[in-house]
Amino acid sequence: MMDFAVVIALVLCALTVPGFGDTGSGKAQSCSDIRQFYNGNGFSLKGVPLSEISGEHLRICPQGYTCCTSVMEDSLSNLSRTEMQGLIRDAGRAMQASLNGQYKAFDDYLLELLNRSEGVLQESYPPVLGFLYTQNTRVFSDLYTELRRYYRGSNVNIEEVLNEFWARLLERLFKGANGQYLIGDDYLECVAKQSETLRPFGDTPRDLKLKVTRTFVAARSFVQGLVVSGEVVRKVSQVPLSPECMRAIMKMTYCPHCRGVPSARPCANYCANVLKGCLANQADLDTEWRNLADAMLQVANRFEGVSSVNVVVLSLPKRISEAITTMMDNIDTFNTKVFQACGNLREGGTSSTGLEDVKKRGKVTVQDSPTSAARLEKLVSDVSRRLRDIQPYWVSLPSTLCSDRVASRAQADDKCWNGMARARYLPEVMGDGLASQINNPEVEIDITKPDMTIRQQIMQLKIMTNRLRNAFNGNDVDFQDTSDDVSGSGSGMCADDNCARGPRLMAPSTDRPKLYAYPPENKKVVKASANHNLPFITLYLLSLVTLLLRR
Repeated sequence: MMDFAVVIALVLCALTVPGFGDTGSGKAQSCSDIRQFYNGNGFSLKGVPLSEISGEHLRICPQGYTCCTSVMEDSLSNLSRTEMQGLIRDAGRAMQASLNGQYKAFDDYLLELLNRSEGVLQESYPPVLGFLYTQNTRVFSDLYTELRRYYRGSNVNIEEVLNEFWARLLERLFKGANGQYLIGDDYLECVAKQSETLRPFGDTPRDLKLKVTRTFVAARSFVQGLVVSGEVVRKVSQVPLSPECMRAIMKMTYCPHCRGVPSARPCANYCANVLKGCLANQADLDTEWRNLADAMLQVANRFEGVSSVNVVVLSLPKRISEAITTMMDNIDTFNTKVFQACGNLREGGTSSTGLEDVKKRGKVTVQDSPTSAARLEKLVSDVSRRLRDIQPYWVSLPSTLCSDRVASRAQADDKCWNGMARARYLPEVMGDGLASQINNPEVEIDITKPDMTIRQQIMQLKIMTNRLRNAFNGNDVDFQDTSDDVSGSGSGMCADDNCARGPRLMAPSTDRPKLYAYPPENKKVVKASANHNLPFITLYLLSLVTLLLRR
Protein backbone atom coordinates (compact mmCIF):
# COMPACT_ATOMS: atom_id res chain seq x y z
CA MET A 1 0.00 0.00 0.00
CA MET A 2 2.93 2.26 0.86
CA ASP A 3 4.53 1.58 -2.51
CA PHE A 4 1.26 2.40 -4.31
CA ALA A 5 1.02 5.74 -2.49
CA VAL A 6 4.60 6.54 -3.45
CA VAL A 7 3.86 5.77 -7.09
CA ILE A 8 0.79 8.04 -7.09
CA ALA A 9 2.76 10.84 -5.50
CA LEU A 10 5.57 10.52 -8.00
CA VAL A 11 3.10 10.48 -10.90
CA LEU A 12 1.49 13.68 -9.68
CA CYS A 13 4.88 15.29 -9.29
CA ALA A 14 5.91 14.21 -12.78
CA LEU A 15 2.78 15.72 -14.30
CA THR A 16 3.72 19.10 -12.84
CA VAL A 17 7.33 19.02 -14.10
CA PRO A 18 7.79 21.78 -16.70
CA GLY A 19 9.67 21.04 -19.90
CA PHE A 20 11.94 23.54 -21.53
CA GLY A 21 13.11 23.56 -25.14
CA ASP A 22 13.92 20.37 -26.89
CA THR A 23 16.81 19.44 -24.65
CA GLY A 24 14.84 18.56 -21.59
CA SER A 25 17.00 20.82 -19.40
CA GLY A 26 15.48 22.74 -16.53
CA LYS A 27 16.60 26.10 -17.86
CA ALA A 28 14.57 28.19 -20.30
CA GLN A 29 16.22 28.31 -23.72
CA SER A 30 17.19 31.52 -25.49
CA CYS A 31 14.99 32.67 -28.37
CA SER A 32 17.81 34.44 -30.19
CA ASP A 33 17.63 32.13 -33.24
CA ILE A 34 13.96 32.68 -33.95
CA ARG A 35 14.24 36.40 -33.19
CA GLN A 36 16.88 36.68 -35.89
CA PHE A 37 14.86 34.51 -38.30
CA TYR A 38 11.60 36.33 -37.58
CA ASN A 39 13.09 39.78 -38.04
CA GLY A 40 14.91 38.62 -41.18
CA ASN A 41 11.54 37.82 -42.77
CA GLY A 42 10.33 41.38 -42.25
CA PHE A 43 8.42 40.95 -38.99
CA SER A 44 8.70 43.31 -36.04
CA LEU A 45 10.48 42.09 -32.89
CA LYS A 46 7.93 43.86 -30.71
CA GLY A 47 6.52 41.33 -28.27
CA VAL A 48 8.93 38.56 -29.31
CA PRO A 49 10.21 36.85 -26.12
CA LEU A 50 13.92 36.73 -25.30
CA SER A 51 13.59 33.24 -23.84
CA GLU A 52 11.02 30.46 -23.89
CA ILE A 53 7.59 31.07 -22.43
CA SER A 54 4.66 28.78 -21.60
CA GLY A 55 2.85 27.74 -24.79
CA GLU A 56 -0.78 27.29 -23.72
CA HIS A 57 -1.77 30.07 -26.13
CA LEU A 58 -0.56 28.21 -29.22
CA ARG A 59 -3.26 26.94 -31.60
CA ILE A 60 -1.15 25.06 -34.14
CA CYS A 61 2.25 24.25 -32.66
CA PRO A 62 2.76 21.86 -29.69
CA GLN A 63 1.85 23.60 -26.45
CA GLY A 64 5.08 23.04 -24.58
CA TYR A 65 7.45 25.84 -23.79
CA THR A 66 7.92 28.02 -26.83
CA CYS A 67 9.53 31.10 -28.35
CA CYS A 68 6.36 32.05 -30.25
CA THR A 69 3.49 34.29 -29.26
CA SER A 70 0.04 34.01 -30.84
CA VAL A 71 0.88 36.89 -33.18
CA MET A 72 4.10 35.16 -34.24
CA GLU A 73 2.28 31.89 -34.85
CA ASP A 74 -0.24 33.66 -37.10
CA SER A 75 2.52 35.51 -38.96
CA LEU A 76 4.55 32.37 -39.56
CA SER A 77 1.41 30.49 -40.59
CA ASN A 78 0.73 33.11 -43.26
CA LEU A 79 4.36 32.95 -44.34
CA SER A 80 4.27 29.16 -44.67
CA ARG A 81 1.06 29.42 -46.72
CA THR A 82 2.56 31.99 -49.09
CA GLU A 83 5.73 29.96 -49.51
CA MET A 84 3.97 26.65 -50.18
CA GLN A 85 1.48 28.11 -52.63
CA GLY A 86 4.39 29.83 -54.34
CA LEU A 87 6.24 26.52 -54.65
CA ILE A 88 3.17 24.83 -56.14
CA ARG A 89 2.71 27.62 -58.65
CA ASP A 90 6.40 27.64 -59.50
CA ALA A 91 6.16 23.93 -60.28
CA GLY A 92 3.09 24.66 -62.41
CA ARG A 93 4.89 27.44 -64.27
CA ALA A 94 7.80 25.13 -64.99
CA MET A 95 5.39 22.55 -66.40
CA GLN A 96 3.62 25.22 -68.47
CA ALA A 97 6.96 26.47 -69.79
CA SER A 98 7.83 22.94 -70.89
CA LEU A 99 4.47 22.44 -72.63
CA ASN A 100 4.78 25.89 -74.15
CA GLY A 101 8.19 24.99 -75.54
CA GLN A 102 6.83 21.84 -77.16
CA TYR A 103 3.87 23.77 -78.57
CA LYS A 104 6.06 26.52 -80.02
CA ALA A 105 8.51 24.05 -81.58
CA PHE A 106 5.77 22.09 -83.32
CA ASP A 107 3.74 25.16 -84.24
CA ASP A 108 6.75 26.89 -85.79
CA TYR A 109 7.64 23.76 -87.71
CA LEU A 110 4.19 23.19 -89.21
CA LEU A 111 3.68 26.83 -90.20
CA GLU A 112 7.15 26.84 -91.73
CA LEU A 113 6.20 23.74 -93.75
CA LEU A 114 3.07 25.46 -95.04
CA ASN A 115 4.99 28.60 -95.93
CA ARG A 116 7.70 26.61 -97.70
CA SER A 117 5.16 24.51 -99.59
CA GLU A 118 3.29 27.61 -100.76
CA GLY A 119 6.56 29.29 -101.70
CA VAL A 120 7.56 26.31 -103.86
CA LEU A 121 4.19 26.43 -105.60
CA GLN A 122 4.49 30.16 -106.28
CA GLU A 123 8.01 29.77 -107.71
CA SER A 124 7.57 26.61 -109.77
CA TYR A 125 4.09 27.04 -111.26
CA PRO A 126 4.48 30.19 -113.43
CA PRO A 127 7.31 28.81 -115.65
CA VAL A 128 5.38 25.60 -116.32
CA LEU A 129 1.68 26.50 -116.18
CA GLY A 130 1.96 30.06 -117.42
CA PHE A 131 -1.43 31.80 -117.67
CA LEU A 132 -3.20 28.82 -116.06
CA TYR A 133 -1.44 29.83 -112.84
CA THR A 134 -1.03 33.58 -113.16
CA GLN A 135 -4.74 34.08 -113.83
CA ASN A 136 -5.76 31.82 -110.94
CA THR A 137 -3.29 32.54 -108.14
CA ARG A 138 -6.16 33.24 -105.72
CA VAL A 139 -7.38 29.66 -106.01
CA PHE A 140 -4.04 28.33 -104.76
CA SER A 141 -3.42 30.98 -102.11
CA ASP A 142 -6.90 30.45 -100.68
CA LEU A 143 -6.15 26.75 -100.24
CA TYR A 144 -3.13 27.49 -98.02
CA THR A 145 -5.03 30.20 -96.16
CA GLU A 146 -7.81 27.76 -95.30
CA LEU A 147 -5.34 25.06 -94.25
CA ARG A 148 -3.76 27.52 -91.83
CA ARG A 149 -7.15 28.56 -90.51
CA TYR A 150 -8.12 24.95 -89.96
CA TYR A 151 -4.89 24.23 -88.12
CA ARG A 152 -5.42 27.30 -85.95
CA GLY A 153 -8.76 25.93 -84.78
CA SER A 154 -11.21 27.92 -86.88
CA ASN A 155 -14.58 26.42 -87.65
CA VAL A 156 -13.43 25.02 -90.99
CA ASN A 157 -14.32 21.64 -92.47
CA ILE A 158 -11.13 20.48 -94.13
CA GLU A 159 -12.89 18.11 -96.54
CA GLU A 160 -15.09 20.97 -97.72
CA VAL A 161 -11.98 23.12 -98.14
CA LEU A 162 -10.41 20.53 -100.43
CA ASN A 163 -13.64 19.93 -102.36
CA GLU A 164 -14.01 23.66 -102.92
CA PHE A 165 -10.39 23.92 -104.11
CA TRP A 166 -10.81 21.20 -106.75
CA ALA A 167 -14.18 22.61 -107.88
CA ARG A 168 -12.74 26.09 -108.37
CA LEU A 169 -9.63 24.71 -110.07
CA LEU A 170 -11.76 22.63 -112.46
CA GLU A 171 -13.87 25.66 -113.33
CA ARG A 172 -10.82 27.84 -114.04
CA LEU A 173 -8.98 25.17 -116.02
CA PHE A 174 -12.04 24.27 -118.08
CA LYS A 175 -12.62 27.92 -118.95
CA GLY A 176 -8.91 28.37 -119.70
CA ALA A 177 -8.82 25.32 -121.96
CA ASN A 178 -11.96 26.46 -123.79
CA GLY A 179 -11.30 30.15 -124.10
CA GLN A 180 -12.85 30.32 -127.54
CA TYR A 181 -16.29 29.57 -126.09
CA LEU A 182 -18.75 31.58 -124.03
CA ILE A 183 -19.29 29.61 -120.82
CA GLY A 184 -22.02 30.59 -118.35
CA ASP A 185 -22.51 29.63 -114.70
CA ASP A 186 -25.24 27.09 -115.49
CA TYR A 187 -22.94 25.30 -117.90
CA LEU A 188 -20.11 25.26 -115.33
CA GLU A 189 -22.52 23.75 -112.83
CA CYS A 190 -23.21 20.96 -115.31
CA VAL A 191 -19.45 20.47 -115.81
CA ALA A 192 -18.99 20.13 -112.04
CA LYS A 193 -21.65 17.40 -111.91
CA GLN A 194 -19.98 15.51 -114.77
CA SER A 195 -16.61 15.66 -112.98
CA GLU A 196 -17.92 13.36 -110.27
CA THR A 197 -17.95 10.48 -112.76
CA LEU A 198 -15.35 11.67 -115.30
CA ARG A 199 -12.71 12.42 -112.60
CA PRO A 200 -10.65 14.88 -114.68
CA PHE A 201 -7.89 15.06 -112.04
CA GLY A 202 -7.53 11.30 -111.72
CA ASP A 203 -7.08 9.80 -108.25
CA THR A 204 -5.19 12.78 -106.83
CA PRO A 205 -8.15 14.58 -105.17
CA ARG A 206 -9.30 11.44 -103.38
CA ASP A 207 -5.77 10.50 -102.29
CA LEU A 208 -4.92 14.02 -101.13
CA LYS A 209 -8.20 14.33 -99.23
CA LEU A 210 -7.37 11.24 -97.20
CA LYS A 211 -3.77 12.23 -96.47
CA VAL A 212 -4.31 15.94 -95.89
CA THR A 213 -7.32 15.33 -93.65
CA ARG A 214 -5.50 12.77 -91.51
CA THR A 215 -2.41 14.97 -91.27
CA PHE A 216 -4.16 18.19 -90.34
CA VAL A 217 -6.67 16.56 -87.99
CA ALA A 218 -3.74 14.98 -86.15
CA ALA A 219 -1.70 18.19 -86.13
CA ARG A 220 -4.55 20.34 -84.87
CA SER A 221 -5.60 17.93 -82.14
CA PHE A 222 -1.99 17.51 -81.04
CA VAL A 223 -1.31 21.22 -80.51
CA GLN A 224 -4.74 21.55 -78.91
CA GLY A 225 -3.73 18.79 -76.49
CA LEU A 226 -0.67 20.81 -75.52
CA VAL A 227 -2.83 23.91 -75.04
CA VAL A 228 -5.39 22.09 -72.88
CA SER A 229 -2.62 20.47 -70.81
CA GLY A 230 -1.12 23.87 -70.06
CA GLU A 231 -4.53 25.27 -69.21
CA VAL A 232 -5.22 22.45 -66.76
CA VAL A 233 -1.87 23.00 -65.05
CA ARG A 234 -2.51 26.74 -64.83
CA LYS A 235 -5.97 26.37 -63.29
CA VAL A 236 -5.08 23.59 -60.88
CA SER A 237 -1.95 25.42 -59.70
CA GLN A 238 -4.18 28.30 -58.60
CA VAL A 239 -6.49 26.17 -56.46
CA PRO A 240 -6.02 27.49 -52.89
CA LEU A 241 -4.89 25.12 -50.17
CA SER A 242 -7.42 24.33 -47.46
CA PRO A 243 -7.18 25.80 -43.93
CA GLU A 244 -6.55 22.28 -42.58
CA CYS A 245 -3.70 21.88 -45.03
CA MET A 246 -2.19 25.23 -44.05
CA ARG A 247 -2.20 24.28 -40.37
CA ALA A 248 -0.33 21.12 -41.26
CA ILE A 249 2.14 23.09 -43.40
CA MET A 250 2.77 25.54 -40.57
CA LYS A 251 3.21 22.75 -38.06
CA MET A 252 5.74 21.06 -40.33
CA THR A 253 7.61 24.17 -41.41
CA TYR A 254 7.88 26.72 -38.62
CA CYS A 255 6.78 24.97 -35.43
CA PRO A 256 10.37 23.68 -35.04
CA HIS A 257 11.46 27.33 -34.81
CA CYS A 258 8.84 28.00 -32.16
CA ARG A 259 9.95 24.89 -30.29
CA GLY A 260 13.57 26.02 -30.19
CA VAL A 261 14.93 23.50 -32.73
CA PRO A 262 15.14 25.51 -35.97
CA SER A 263 17.74 23.16 -37.44
CA ALA A 264 15.38 20.18 -37.27
CA ARG A 265 14.00 19.37 -40.73
CA PRO A 266 10.81 17.38 -41.29
CA CYS A 267 11.01 13.60 -41.36
CA ALA A 268 10.64 12.33 -44.93
CA ASN A 269 7.47 10.30 -44.26
CA TYR A 270 6.01 13.12 -42.21
CA CYS A 271 6.43 15.58 -45.10
CA ALA A 272 5.01 13.01 -47.50
CA ASN A 273 1.83 12.63 -45.46
CA VAL A 274 1.38 16.38 -45.11
CA LEU A 275 1.77 17.04 -48.86
CA LYS A 276 -0.20 13.97 -49.93
CA GLY A 277 -3.04 15.27 -47.79
CA CYS A 278 -2.73 18.83 -49.06
CA LEU A 279 -2.54 17.73 -52.72
CA ALA A 280 -5.00 14.85 -52.55
CA ASN A 281 -7.42 16.39 -55.05
CA GLN A 282 -4.58 17.21 -57.45
CA ALA A 283 -3.41 13.60 -57.37
CA ASP A 284 -6.84 12.53 -58.66
CA LEU A 285 -5.87 14.11 -62.00
CA ASP A 286 -3.31 11.34 -62.48
CA THR A 287 -5.39 8.81 -64.43
CA GLU A 288 -6.79 11.24 -67.00
CA TRP A 289 -3.50 13.13 -67.22
CA ARG A 290 -1.73 9.90 -68.16
CA ASN A 291 -4.49 9.00 -70.62
CA LEU A 292 -4.08 12.35 -72.35
CA ALA A 293 -0.30 11.94 -72.58
CA ASP A 294 -0.74 8.43 -74.02
CA ALA A 295 -3.22 9.69 -76.61
CA MET A 296 -0.85 12.50 -77.60
CA LEU A 297 1.99 10.01 -77.97
CA GLN A 298 -0.17 7.94 -80.30
CA VAL A 299 -1.01 10.96 -82.43
CA ALA A 300 2.64 12.07 -82.49
CA ASN A 301 3.54 8.73 -84.08
CA ARG A 302 1.34 9.68 -87.05
CA PHE A 303 3.70 12.53 -87.86
CA GLU A 304 6.40 10.19 -89.16
CA GLY A 305 6.58 7.67 -92.01
CA VAL A 306 5.52 7.78 -95.65
CA SER A 307 2.45 9.85 -94.76
CA SER A 308 4.28 12.14 -92.34
CA VAL A 309 3.27 15.76 -91.97
CA ASN A 310 6.32 17.08 -93.82
CA VAL A 311 5.82 14.66 -96.75
CA VAL A 312 2.13 15.53 -97.10
CA VAL A 313 2.55 19.31 -96.81
CA LEU A 314 5.67 19.63 -98.98
CA SER A 315 4.23 17.36 -101.68
CA LEU A 316 1.14 19.55 -102.22
CA PRO A 317 2.64 21.53 -105.16
CA LYS A 318 3.77 18.35 -106.90
CA ARG A 319 0.50 16.48 -106.36
CA ILE A 320 -1.65 19.43 -107.51
CA SER A 321 0.59 19.84 -110.56
CA GLU A 322 0.16 16.16 -111.39
CA ALA A 323 -3.61 16.56 -111.18
CA ILE A 324 -3.50 19.58 -113.51
CA THR A 325 -1.28 17.68 -115.96
CA THR A 326 -3.70 14.75 -115.91
CA MET A 327 -6.59 17.01 -116.85
CA MET A 328 -4.63 18.85 -119.55
CA ASP A 329 -3.44 15.59 -121.09
CA ASN A 330 -7.01 14.33 -121.34
CA ILE A 331 -8.79 17.60 -122.01
CA ASP A 332 -10.06 16.54 -125.46
CA THR A 333 -11.70 13.40 -124.10
CA PHE A 334 -13.10 15.34 -121.14
CA ASN A 335 -14.49 18.06 -123.43
CA THR A 336 -16.17 15.52 -125.71
CA LYS A 337 -17.98 13.83 -122.83
CA VAL A 338 -18.93 17.15 -121.26
CA PHE A 339 -20.31 18.46 -124.55
CA GLN A 340 -22.35 15.28 -124.93
CA ALA A 341 -23.83 15.64 -121.43
CA CYS A 342 -24.15 19.40 -121.15
CA GLY A 343 -24.54 20.48 -124.77
CA ASN A 344 -22.32 22.27 -127.24
CA LEU A 345 -20.92 25.70 -126.46
CA ARG A 346 -21.30 28.84 -128.51
CA GLU A 347 -18.10 30.44 -129.75
CA GLY A 348 -17.34 34.02 -128.84
CA GLY A 349 -14.32 33.95 -126.55
CA THR A 350 -10.65 34.45 -127.34
CA SER A 351 -9.25 32.89 -130.50
CA SER A 352 -6.50 30.90 -128.76
CA THR A 353 -6.30 29.06 -125.47
CA GLY A 354 -2.51 28.68 -125.32
CA LEU A 355 -3.08 25.18 -124.02
CA GLU A 356 -0.59 23.53 -126.38
CA ASP A 357 2.12 25.89 -125.15
CA VAL A 358 1.42 24.82 -121.54
CA LYS A 359 1.65 21.13 -122.46
CA LYS A 360 5.08 21.64 -124.04
CA ARG A 361 6.58 23.12 -120.87
CA GLY A 362 6.61 19.83 -118.98
CA LYS A 363 5.79 19.10 -115.37
CA VAL A 364 6.42 20.86 -112.09
CA THR A 365 9.28 19.25 -110.15
CA VAL A 366 9.72 19.65 -106.41
CA GLN A 367 12.88 18.61 -104.58
CA ASP A 368 12.52 16.51 -101.45
CA SER A 369 13.90 17.95 -98.21
CA PRO A 370 15.86 15.43 -96.11
CA THR A 371 16.68 18.21 -93.65
CA SER A 372 12.98 18.72 -92.94
CA ALA A 373 12.48 15.00 -92.33
CA ALA A 374 15.40 14.89 -89.89
CA ARG A 375 14.07 17.92 -88.06
CA LEU A 376 10.63 16.33 -87.77
CA GLU A 377 12.13 13.13 -86.43
CA LYS A 378 13.97 15.05 -83.70
CA LEU A 379 10.87 17.10 -82.94
CA VAL A 380 8.71 13.99 -82.48
CA SER A 381 11.44 12.32 -80.41
CA ASP A 382 11.76 15.34 -78.11
CA VAL A 383 8.04 15.82 -77.57
CA SER A 384 7.49 12.08 -77.01
CA ARG A 385 10.20 11.97 -74.38
CA ARG A 386 8.78 15.01 -72.64
CA LEU A 387 5.25 13.57 -72.67
CA ARG A 388 6.53 10.42 -70.98
CA ASP A 389 8.39 12.50 -68.41
CA ILE A 390 5.32 14.49 -67.37
CA GLN A 391 2.98 11.52 -66.94
CA PRO A 392 3.59 11.10 -63.16
CA TYR A 393 3.52 14.88 -62.52
CA TRP A 394 0.50 15.06 -60.22
CA VAL A 395 1.29 12.06 -58.01
CA SER A 396 4.99 12.95 -57.81
CA LEU A 397 4.33 16.58 -56.86
CA PRO A 398 4.36 15.89 -53.06
CA SER A 399 7.76 14.17 -53.23
CA THR A 400 9.05 16.94 -55.51
CA LEU A 401 8.02 19.61 -53.01
CA CYS A 402 9.39 17.60 -50.10
CA SER A 403 12.74 16.84 -51.73
CA ASP A 404 14.39 20.12 -50.64
CA ARG A 405 12.64 20.32 -47.27
CA VAL A 406 13.04 17.00 -45.52
CA ALA A 407 15.82 15.83 -43.25
CA SER A 408 18.84 14.22 -44.83
CA ARG A 409 19.64 10.57 -44.15
CA ALA A 410 22.09 11.66 -41.49
CA GLN A 411 19.25 13.45 -39.67
CA ALA A 412 16.70 10.71 -40.22
CA ASP A 413 14.96 8.61 -37.61
CA ASP A 414 15.24 10.24 -34.19
CA LYS A 415 16.80 13.55 -35.27
CA CYS A 416 14.14 14.83 -37.70
CA TRP A 417 11.04 16.87 -36.84
CA ASN A 418 7.92 14.68 -36.57
CA GLY A 419 5.41 17.43 -35.85
CA MET A 420 5.77 17.25 -32.09
CA ALA A 421 9.45 16.94 -31.36
CA ARG A 422 12.77 15.96 -32.86
CA ALA A 423 12.15 12.24 -32.93
CA ARG A 424 11.24 9.28 -35.15
CA TYR A 425 8.08 9.53 -37.25
CA LEU A 426 6.05 6.33 -36.86
CA PRO A 427 2.81 6.59 -38.96
CA GLU A 428 2.80 4.91 -42.36
CA VAL A 429 2.75 6.92 -45.56
CA MET A 430 -0.67 7.38 -47.15
CA GLY A 431 -1.50 6.47 -50.76
CA ASP A 432 -2.22 8.94 -53.55
CA GLY A 433 -5.54 10.65 -54.17
CA LEU A 434 -8.46 11.85 -52.10
CA ALA A 435 -9.89 8.45 -51.16
CA SER A 436 -6.54 7.34 -49.69
CA GLN A 437 -6.47 10.19 -47.15
CA ILE A 438 -9.29 8.96 -44.94
CA ASN A 439 -6.80 8.04 -42.19
CA ASN A 440 -4.16 10.68 -42.89
CA PRO A 441 -2.72 11.53 -39.44
CA GLU A 442 -1.54 15.00 -40.46
CA VAL A 443 -4.28 16.63 -42.54
CA GLU A 444 -7.97 16.37 -41.76
CA ILE A 445 -9.79 15.84 -45.07
CA ASP A 446 -13.43 15.27 -45.96
CA ILE A 447 -13.06 12.75 -48.77
CA THR A 448 -16.75 13.17 -49.66
CA LYS A 449 -16.17 16.76 -50.83
CA PRO A 450 -13.78 16.84 -53.78
CA ASP A 451 -12.59 20.17 -55.15
CA MET A 452 -14.95 21.23 -57.93
CA THR A 453 -12.36 23.17 -59.94
CA ILE A 454 -10.15 20.11 -60.15
CA ARG A 455 -13.11 17.88 -61.06
CA GLN A 456 -13.88 20.24 -63.93
CA GLN A 457 -10.30 19.98 -65.16
CA ILE A 458 -10.47 16.18 -64.98
CA MET A 459 -13.47 16.42 -67.32
CA GLN A 460 -11.52 18.65 -69.72
CA LEU A 461 -8.75 16.05 -69.84
CA LYS A 462 -11.31 13.37 -70.69
CA ILE A 463 -12.80 15.47 -73.48
CA MET A 464 -9.40 16.23 -74.99
CA THR A 465 -8.31 12.60 -74.77
CA ASN A 466 -11.45 11.54 -76.64
CA ARG A 467 -10.71 14.08 -79.37
CA LEU A 468 -7.15 12.86 -79.72
CA ARG A 469 -8.29 9.27 -80.01
CA ASN A 470 -10.71 10.31 -82.76
CA ALA A 471 -7.90 12.14 -84.49
CA PHE A 472 -5.66 9.08 -84.28
CA ASN A 473 -8.35 7.14 -86.12
CA GLY A 474 -8.48 9.85 -88.80
CA ASN A 475 -11.80 11.30 -87.72
CA ASP A 476 -12.24 15.04 -87.97
CA VAL A 477 -12.97 16.76 -84.67
CA ASP A 478 -15.05 19.90 -84.26
CA PHE A 479 -13.00 22.39 -82.28
CA GLN A 480 -15.49 25.22 -82.55
CA ASP A 481 -16.38 24.91 -78.87
CA THR A 482 -12.84 24.41 -77.61
CA SER A 483 -12.84 27.63 -75.62
CA ASP A 484 -16.00 26.54 -73.81
CA ASP A 485 -14.41 23.20 -72.99
CA VAL A 486 -11.59 24.96 -71.18
CA SER A 487 -13.93 27.41 -69.47
CA GLY A 488 -13.38 30.19 -71.98
CA SER A 489 -9.86 30.99 -70.85
CA GLY A 490 -8.23 31.10 -74.26
CA SER A 491 -4.77 29.71 -74.86
CA GLY A 492 -3.57 27.39 -72.12
CA MET A 493 -0.07 28.76 -72.50
CA CYS A 494 -0.87 32.09 -70.81
CA ALA A 495 0.64 32.60 -67.38
CA ASP A 496 -2.40 34.34 -65.93
CA ASP A 497 -5.95 35.41 -66.79
CA ASN A 498 -4.80 38.48 -68.72
CA CYS A 499 -4.38 36.52 -71.95
CA ALA A 500 -4.91 38.24 -75.25
CA ARG A 501 -8.02 36.91 -76.94
CA GLY A 502 -7.61 35.81 -80.53
CA PRO A 503 -7.76 32.74 -82.76
CA ARG A 504 -8.29 29.48 -80.87
CA LEU A 505 -4.67 28.34 -81.12
CA MET A 506 -2.75 31.59 -81.22
CA ALA A 507 0.96 31.11 -80.60
CA PRO A 508 1.46 31.18 -76.83
CA SER A 509 3.12 34.01 -75.01
CA THR A 510 6.73 33.31 -74.13
CA ASP A 511 7.06 36.24 -71.73
CA ARG A 512 8.17 35.64 -68.18
CA PRO A 513 5.14 34.33 -66.24
CA LYS A 514 3.63 36.72 -63.74
CA LEU A 515 3.14 35.84 -60.10
CA TYR A 516 -0.36 34.78 -59.19
CA ALA A 517 -2.34 36.83 -56.73
CA TYR A 518 -3.00 34.88 -53.58
CA PRO A 519 -6.68 34.69 -52.65
CA PRO A 520 -7.74 35.59 -49.12
CA GLU A 521 -8.05 32.61 -46.89
CA ASN A 522 -9.79 31.85 -43.61
CA LYS A 523 -7.19 32.04 -40.87
CA LYS A 524 -9.27 29.95 -38.48
CA VAL A 525 -7.13 27.30 -36.82
CA VAL A 526 -7.74 24.49 -34.38
CA LYS A 527 -6.10 23.82 -31.08
CA ALA A 528 -3.32 21.24 -31.10
CA SER A 529 -4.47 18.04 -29.48
CA ALA A 530 -1.23 16.80 -27.93
CA ASN A 531 1.15 18.27 -25.34
CA HIS A 532 4.80 18.51 -26.24
CA ASN A 533 6.00 17.21 -22.87
CA LEU A 534 4.01 13.96 -23.06
CA PRO A 535 6.84 11.77 -24.48
CA PHE A 536 9.28 12.87 -21.75
CA ILE A 537 6.73 12.44 -18.94
CA THR A 538 5.93 8.95 -20.19
CA LEU A 539 9.58 7.92 -20.12
CA TYR A 540 9.99 9.41 -16.67
CA LEU A 541 6.98 7.51 -15.30
CA LEU A 542 8.12 4.22 -16.84
CA SER A 543 11.50 4.60 -15.16
CA LEU A 544 9.87 5.22 -11.78
CA VAL A 545 7.51 2.27 -12.09
CA THR A 546 10.38 -0.03 -13.07
CA LEU A 547 12.41 1.12 -10.06
CA LEU A 548 9.53 0.51 -7.64
CA LEU A 549 8.75 -2.91 -9.03
CA ARG A 550 12.33 -3.94 -8.43
CA ARG A 551 11.83 -3.10 -4.75
